[in-house]
Amino acid sequence: MAEFNHLGQPVGAFVGDWLSRPRPTARPLQGCWCRLEPLDPARHGAELFASNSTDCGSRMWTYLPYGPFAEFATYASWLTRVANQGDPMFFAIIDESSQAVGVAAFQRIDPNAGSIEVGHLAFSPALQRRRAATEAMFVMMRTVFDELGYRRYEWKCDALNQASRRAAERLGFTYEGTFRQANVVKNRNRDTAWYSIIDSEWPPLRLALSQWLQRDNFDESGRQRRSLSEFASQRSGHP
Repeated sequence: MAEFNHLGQPVGAFVGDWLSRPRPTARPLQGCWCRLEPLDPARHGAELFASNSTDCGSRMWTYLPYGPFAEFATYASWLTRVANQGDPMFFAIIDESSQAVGVAAFQRIDPNAGSIEVGHLAFSPALQRRRAATEAMFVMMRTVFDELGYRRYEWKCDALNQASRRAAERLGFTYEGTFRQANVVKNRNRDTAWYSIIDSEWPPLRLALSQWLQRDNFDESGRQRRSLSEFASQRSGHP
């Protein structure tokens, strides 16, 4: 129901107890199937480069503003530039084999608005379509909403990146629109698709993700028994 001020104009809902939220800190984030560690070029660089090198066609770099990296020295130099920035705050994703197999970051951190974006997702083939990939995103969401108390979590991607768009929708993000000619990346136009999760949407989504990640939802080969969409539909009351 709309609220109105003394002039009869519609205004946003009152958020009387809102206070600026703390910024995330560079610390390990633990899950069951993965662990996120603050990006350390010396600790993670060689493992990440080796994992990324299995992407023979360099498909993982198409929509990122950097890469691919043909030589380790070039990649290590890039890691050194982006590590320890604070915003973006980069993490290495460590899988069940204790190897660094991907990268993700908190970025566009706005404590006053309670908004934060996940970005710089560079998942090697060893992480793509694995439960550790889903859990890494879940652990970051849980940190944002449950630990830091933010109101809004954003996902943005090239509007032509169908894999990223499907991933956002699978994880429960809502499409908000496309910013046309938002950027120029690798000398090509980029329209940017915007997605978000807000705090009121988080509790049922958290439950669905938690249930999907339970050990008994996977067989001995790590294949899911029930899809995440099944758990999400169950929580929303849809058939």
